This record gives sequence, C-alpha cells and structure tokens, in this order.
Amino acid sequence: MANTLSTPEKFKQISTATIATCLFKKGLRNQCIQNVRPLTSKKMVGEAFTLRYIPAREDLNPIAVFKDPEHPQRVAIEQCPKNRVLVIDSRKDARAASAGSILITRLMKRGAAGVVTDGGFRDSEEIAALDFPSYHQRPSAPTNLTLHQAIAINEPIGCGDVAVFPRDYIVGDADGVVVIPASIADEVAEECLHMTLFEEFVMEKINQGQSILGLYPPTDPQTLKAFEAWEKNNTTKVP
Repeated sequence: MANTLSTPEKFKQISTATIATCLFKKGLRNQCIQNVRPLTSKKMVGEAFTLRYIPAREDLNPIAVFKDPEHPQRVAIEQCPKNRVLVIDSRKDARAASAGSILITRLMKRGAAGVVTDGGFRDSEEIAALDFPSYHQRPSAPTNLTLHQAIAINEPIGCGDVAVFPRDYIVGDADGVVVIPASIADEVAEECLHMTLFEEFVMEKINQGQSILGLYPPTDPQTLKAFEAWEKNNTTKVP
C-alpha cells in the first residue's frame, strides 16, 4: 500500500512524534517549531511557502501601506500556491498579530494546506472556527503594522527556532509542527509509514499484556519475526 501513496498522502497518516523520531535518527534534532499551538484539530500537511517579517519602523508602516496592492503580506496570501502551507517568520513576537481571520479565510478559500506563525493571530476565535489547519503562539489583537514589517516572500526563514526553506514539508497535528527537509521528504515519509505500522503492532501487544522489554525497542529477535508475520496481514491498517 505504502508505495502507491504520494508523499503528502503518506504524511497525512503519520504523527509528528513519529516524524520527529525518524529525523532524530538521521541526526536532525531541531525540526519541531517551538511554542506554536493548533487552533483547530485538522491535520496539516504541505510544502512550505514563506513570509518573513522584520521589526516595524514607524515611517514605513502607517496604516496606508495596506492600500498598496504590492504589500508583501497581501501578496503572500494571494500567491501562496494551492496545497502549500504558509509559514510566517514573526520573530517569535506575538505582541502584534501576524494576520487575522479575513486573510486566513482568503488563504483557505484559495486552497492552501494551512498556516503557521511563531507569532500570534488576531480574530483567533474566528480562525479556530474555520475548517483550516492554523497554528500560532497565542492570540494577539494589535495589527501587524504595530511591530511587524512584511519584507520578503518565499525565501529561507526562521520560524520558532527552526530553519524553513521553501518546499520543505510541513506537518502539523495536536503535538505541534515539524519541518522535513525537502531533500529527504520521500525517504522520511516511507520510513515513518513503516514505523507507524510497527508502533501499531507494539500497541496491540501491550494491550494484550506483553512487557515492553524486548518489544520496544525490538531487542528480542523474536519481536521482529513476529512483526514481519503481523505486517503481512496488516499492510492496510496504517491509521
């Protein structure tokens, strides 16, 4: 089954916890975006499209800048491709909003896969009511112009202490948001599907009363033999 799925379809069936463990095994320890929380329970999977803010300067950020059709924040909303996740570098500063419900709704209607900022959203209750994966640090009422100047679109950024490059895979669930480098995304997705099946096998054995010793991790050779037999009959059971 796994080989017939696209990489995004695979990630939709895998938890961020499993992905984080897989990345750790590959030497990548800092791929989980810090201090962001989901506003909805909807799973988020997509390649990154980025927006970067710098500290606002008063002479460059009056309210009139929103009249400019080339304002980078507005352009990012209108250019984010379908099925991509808009990742916003707000310098971990939630004292002013990264965006509000009007822009996030527009992003949803254009077919984006989700949005994450290491700052905050205004209109957070309205965003939480959308059928759209959204992650932020905390609610924030002030307009972004108070503290943020949108400066660049779709270039490498930092979000929640993690480097994010355009086209990296972004996966979010109830545990948080993880960034998978584009160059290894296919490999990670395939490995994680296998890990997910093994964890399902382990849970089944634990629920039957088996000890974790020798089972998790599978240090007992009989564990892997039992898993191989189990896997042959359960290849369609990835959650």
